[in-house]
Amino acid sequence: MSVQMWTYVFVFLSFGLYIGIAIWSRAGSTKEFYVAGGGVHPVANGMATAADWMSAASFISMTGLISFLGRDGTFYLMGWTGGYVLLALLLAPYLRKFGKFTVPDFIGDRYYSQSARLVAVFCAIVISFIYVCGQMQGAGIVFSRFLEVDVTTGVIIGMAIVFFYAVLGGMKGITYTQVAQYCVLIFAFMVPAIFISIMMTGQVIPQIGFGSELVDGSGYLLDRLDGLSQELGFATYTEGQRSTQDVFFITAALMFGTAGLPHVIIRFFTVPNVRDARRSAGYAMIFIAILYTTAPTVAAFARTNLINSVSNAEYSAMPDWFGKWETTKLISFDDKNNDGKIQYLGDLERNELTVSADIMVMANPEIAGLPNWVVALVTAGALAAALSTAAGLLLVISTSVAHDMLKRTFMPSITEKQELLSARLSIFCLLYTSPSPRDRG
Repeated sequence: MSVQMWTYVFVFLSFGLYIGIAIWSRAGSTKEFYVAGGGVHPVANGMATAADWMSAASFISMTGLISFLGRDGTFYLMGWTGGYVLLALLLAPYLRKFGKFTVPDFIGDRYYSQSARLVAVFCAIVISFIYVCGQMQGAGIVFSRFLEVDVTTGVIIGMAIVFFYAVLGGMKGITYTQVAQYCVLIFAFMVPAIFISIMMTGQVIPQIGFGSELVDGSGYLLDRLDGLSQELGFATYTEGQRSTQDVFFITAALMFGTAGLPHVIIRFFTVPNVRDARRSAGYAMIFIAILYTTAPTVAAFARTNLINSVSNAEYSAMPDWFGKWETTKLISFDDKNNDGKIQYLGDLERNELTVSADIMVMANPEIAGLPNWVVALVTAGALAAALSTAAGLLLVISTSVAHDMLKRTFMPSITEKQELLSARLSIFCLLYTSPSPRDRG
């Protein structure tokens, strides 16, 4: 079957799974809607937290950045991982111990201030709204490339799926959907990594392949990549251009920023007690580490394959993947010397190829010549990463509006049924008012 047909199969099956879980786990009370009843097992919560954490940015963009920046790109790994450790050790258990539904709920009661509660609500909504737009954009790009639909249409499809299981199941539905999404995204990330590791280094485990010799006898992977980079005028892959001071402060900024992500914090309210909050944090760290330790390997494989495929190649003889990615405008060729060959160089004045970092994970299986079903599987994984995070963000907004603004501030007399309806309506209003990719230019 073609890549497109395989993509339809995987997307249909994965979306059917998410919808089925949402119907099975639909929420009937505000406690189920806000915190999944507070009885989620630590292992399940760890997987759901990992899926919530590893958004399209982790699945697609982080690896792409490492692929282009080399050693300098690893501060994203250190910063985001450090931020999670900071959250898991110093924030989440104590928030869970306080026994509230939301972060604004905690802040309002902890500081005996409705003003502080409203400021926290405003911050949570703004952060989540901006973040969810990015996730939907990522879903739209994936749809546009592999299902050959307009980006805006792809965004609408993604919104419809998230709306269904977020509104129906609330945190209860989102939790178990995210467990399934973690399984999909990690499988989709690891399968091509293992395939390419075997093809390039003969090693089954990608992390070992990262430091191994290439099977073609051209030396170690990183040595070969350093040589290719230098030949084309790019910075040496394994030697960073940033000073230690820059890396320290960028990593620190990423740590403190990511430790405050509201959609990850609320995951620790879903377990029965503080002990289970700590345990789920540990499980999540293990699940996250599987992808984060594989990302540098995938980045090096993708960069090596890209250079070998496009450097000084005849444009007219490029494989199908090149032309299809050109239609998304994430890769473009400008034949400056009119010789019909692609000059991919570090010198910007002579360089003829522009490549977005966001395509490196998605295009890597095609560049490496992997089977069509593997290419389609990566599509399903990217969508799972984007939609899992989007669902968590939507729940943050709905709980902030229904529980913190209405129930705890402006309309304390509303019934539980009215509060639940308000939470669901707020999700609909958010998705309806979200700007489309076309609106953002």
